[in-house]
Amino acid sequence: MRIDGNGAPPLPENGRSNQPVTTSNHTSAAAGTLGLGEDQDQLSGTLAQIQGLAAQVSQFPDVREEKVNALRQVVNSGGYQPSSDQVAGALFDHMIEAPAA
Repeated sequence: MRIDGNGAPPLPENGRSNQPVTTSNHTSAAAGTLGLGEDQDQLSGTLAQIQGLAAQVSQFPDVREEKVNALRQVVNSGGYQPSSDQVAGALFDHMIEAPAA
């Protein structure tokens, strides 16, 4: 004897139903256009925003040549003479940002 207390119709004796099983409880504004058992998902606009930002970033050069050339000229002319405190601070900052493996 089989007892089903949830009010659902009893399953066939082999334990399987001939009807497809749906596990989604999604509701949709367009539910009237969907058949029974169909699901509808909608993704947020976050992906489109990320792709737009990535496209904007890709337009910037990897190296800002004008800054590199200006610094190169100052170093080559001997005009760049950092203090020992500046060198030590830069080393510590680099160690914090990129710790040794």
